[in-house]
Amino acid sequence: MEKIKMNTIVEMDGDEMTRILWKMIKDELLAPYIELNTEYYDLGLKHRDETDDRVSVEAAEAIKKYRVGVKCATITPNAQRVEEYNLKQMWKSPNGTIRAILDGTVFRAPILVNGISPVVKNWKKPITIARHAYGDVYKATEMRVPEGKAELVFTDRDGKETRETVYDYECPGVLQGMFNKDSSIKSFAHSCFKYALSTKQDLWFSAKDTISKKYDQTFKLIFQDIFEKEYKEDFEKNGITYFYTLIDDAVARVIRSEGGYIWACKNYDGDVMSDMVSTAFGSLAMMTSVLVSPDGNYEYEAAHGTVTRHYYRYLKGETTSTNPIATVFAWTGALKKRGELDGNEKLTAFAEKLEKACIDTVESGLMTKDLVGLWEGEAKAVALSSEEFIKAIKAQLEKAL
Repeated sequence: MEKIKMNTIVEMDGDEMTRILWKMIKDELLAPYIELNTEYYDLGLKHRDETDDRVSVEAAEAIKKYRVGVKCATITPNAQRVEEYNLKQMWKSPNGTIRAILDGTVFRAPILVNGISPVVKNWKKPITIARHAYGDVYKATEMRVPEGKAELVFTDRDGKETRETVYDYECPGVLQGMFNKDSSIKSFAHSCFKYALSTKQDLWFSAKDTISKKYDQTFKLIFQDIFEKEYKEDFEKNGITYFYTLIDDAVARVIRSEGGYIWACKNYDGDVMSDMVSTAFGSLAMMTSVLVSPDGNYEYEAAHGTVTRHYYRYLKGETTSTNPIATVFAWTGALKKRGELDGNEKLTAFAEKLEKACIDTVESGLMTKDLVGLWEGEAKAVALSSEEFIKAIKAQLEKAL
């Protein structure tokens, strides 16, 4: 068959075992069928160090230019990694850098396979978590304090002070101050509404405004105002709904539901609930992740890390059985979005066939070791190495093409 032509997407290479899988996926599942047109950025830790992490910023700016990017998993270094890689400093997460530049919201959804049942038996469709990855406890200021009075003090641009007593401590304790801002909450809301429309799924948003009458209520009111003014009509046209509920009510509803919607959460709630949902559906190796900016830029990646343990075994020449599906789906997500934006139906159709080939391969009983323990299907589960599994996907893809 003639190779499918495509416009440019931004390709961001990564680290360790996922970097190995990245090349296998390109060589076996993409390059034979597509004239891969990518602007390449090496976000491997060594190259980030060589460029003083300028490469992460350049990659984010490229996504703004081309609107679609696909990223391999990368190392966020700790003290041990600084020593291991002989780094100049402890560089920040490239995900955080890209997210800040794109002002994006992270959407994570499980990949469902017949034969691997969710722990919650009534879940039939994916539940997508939208996490507002800004502020809150992740940027909080904290203190251990002795006896004494704690106050919240705000000084406006004119020098006027506003004070509120937090607590008058009769014994030692802890104190925390956290923040958010309207501009970030508005970007979060726009990203959620646009993603719901693009996927034609209902959108839920949950917080705790009954307790947090200023902080959480600001989220609630901004979401409602933007929805009423800019999205309500389009939601109605597409037959989808938006509603707000308290976080504890949302948890109860989620457990009782069949799935098939987007659940938008504040930063901490989204951090916790995305892990809960991914684990309950089966495996973090079967979880997609896409960063969506309010002005319509998209960055796709796997939700998991660089699989360090397998990489060290790979370096020793040992055979590994690392699940590549989430990384394949990062590529197919980017290719589908590129095809959708450009009206390139051949590219979109190819990406959909590759996704189906991944699912069909697992459902036939061929899978990586991480899925064998979860398998409940009729076919006998056969554990394959990473390379064998990718070749099995290729065989399924060839049939579909």
